[in-house]
Amino acid sequence: MSDRTLTAAEPSPQHVDAGDEGYSKDLKSRHINMIAIGGAIGTGLFLGAGGRMAGAGPSLAIAYAVCGAFAFFVVRALGELVLYRPSSGAFVSYAREFMGEKGAYTAGWLYFLNWSTTAVADITAAATYAHFWSMFSSVPQWVCALVALAVVLTANLISVKYFGETEFWFSIIKVAALVVFMCIGIYLVVTQHSVDGHTPGFGTIGDSGGLFPKGVMPMLLVIQGVVFAYASVELCGVAAGETENPGKIIPKAINSIMWRVGIFYVGSVVLLALLLPYTAYSDGESPFVTVLSKIGVPGAAGVMNLVVLTAALSSLNSGLYSTGRILRSMALAGSAPRFTGRMNKGQVPYGGILLTAGFGVLGVVLNYLVPGKAFEIVLNFASIGILGTWGMVMLCSLLFWQRSKEGRVTRPAYRLPWAPYTQIVTLCFLVAVAFLMWWGGGVGRTTVECLPLIAAALVGGWFLVRGRVASVAAERQGLED
Repeated sequence: MSDRTLTAAEPSPQHVDAGDEGYSKDLKSRHINMIAIGGAIGTGLFLGAGGRMAGAGPSLAIAYAVCGAFAFFVVRALGELVLYRPSSGAFVSYAREFMGEKGAYTAGWLYFLNWSTTAVADITAAATYAHFWSMFSSVPQWVCALVALAVVLTANLISVKYFGETEFWFSIIKVAALVVFMCIGIYLVVTQHSVDGHTPGFGTIGDSGGLFPKGVMPMLLVIQGVVFAYASVELCGVAAGETENPGKIIPKAINSIMWRVGIFYVGSVVLLALLLPYTAYSDGESPFVTVLSKIGVPGAAGVMNLVVLTAALSSLNSGLYSTGRILRSMALAGSAPRFTGRMNKGQVPYGGILLTAGFGVLGVVLNYLVPGKAFEIVLNFASIGILGTWGMVMLCSLLFWQRSKEGRVTRPAYRLPWAPYTQIVTLCFLVAVAFLMWWGGGVGRTTVECLPLIAAALVGGWFLVRGRVASVAAERQGLED
């Protein structure tokens, strides 16, 4: 390899990531489209919207719209990077190219923090929802959690095609449930059909204190929880490495996220506000169940509970898939345990998947020891991982834009609009969300105050792996020379 310095007008050689080798290309357009939709629709809407509506009132729709816009910026930035160079290592691979191995190490372990804790939350949620049905009520919560983990883990370990199919059908169930609810809600509003003694419409909002019944601050504080609802939007970027034609499929999938978020998230929350006063909703019940039970729909609670269970299993499925690919990219660079780089005959990085599942087993233990607190303990740490992951995506996008201005890389035709201002504003938004977590007090403040400990763990971990990272890089350099 030549030692000459690149000029501004001379593009740098295309980065090659060893972690991209060995995968099959079995994900089709329908898989990617439904992964994109499913990643933007989860338990944060089906279950969490009830408590947030009770806390912030109809202004919750504004919070969902604002967070949805920033989520779109993040996934659009990732989409541009994907079209520049598809990679199963996704933003970890891009961090390696634009920030070096320290950046890749930080991005990867923050992502692992996100999904390992989310896995605990997901199996806890799945076990809790299973207890809704009497046939499972006598089964200990930890057993239900273990079964949920085993089923999803098996699907992930067989092949990427099995993952794609399970995620496709999980997403179909979630979307179908929302479409049915929205059709019912629109019919009730249009016909002015009474819902629990209330006439649906803007009068419901006006009679309950308006858009901000408790002021603006509750809406700002609820944003931290709303961000978690969009936690999986980056999945289509990770899946691009196992797609036959990412240049054609990924832009369509990402562009569809914006209007789907607008319809499904913002639209459904607006309908909830129009149908019942915000005081009718509660933290312990899905807001959709609240509405359907008030109008006497038989079996509404059971059907919606199945949908929420599906959303939890979908999230767990996605987490095992994505961390397996991210950890393999890191392992082949030396910054993750060697076994996480191994693949089975189905071309699945089983080592990384099993590591994440191992943390899921810790969730089973939590469900055994503190079944009532397991969910809350891990959820806030997952939020920190999400903020860190989104932040790294936007930093990579910003550095990519800077290199394009220097003539070292060429941006694809599919671009993040208004760069670099979009990246800067999004990074400021993420910092603001972290501040709101601290400002809100409680578990959120405790979590933010743990940031120095997380940083110390990352620094300590880097000193442990930097020797191996350097030797792997030197070995690869020798092969290239």
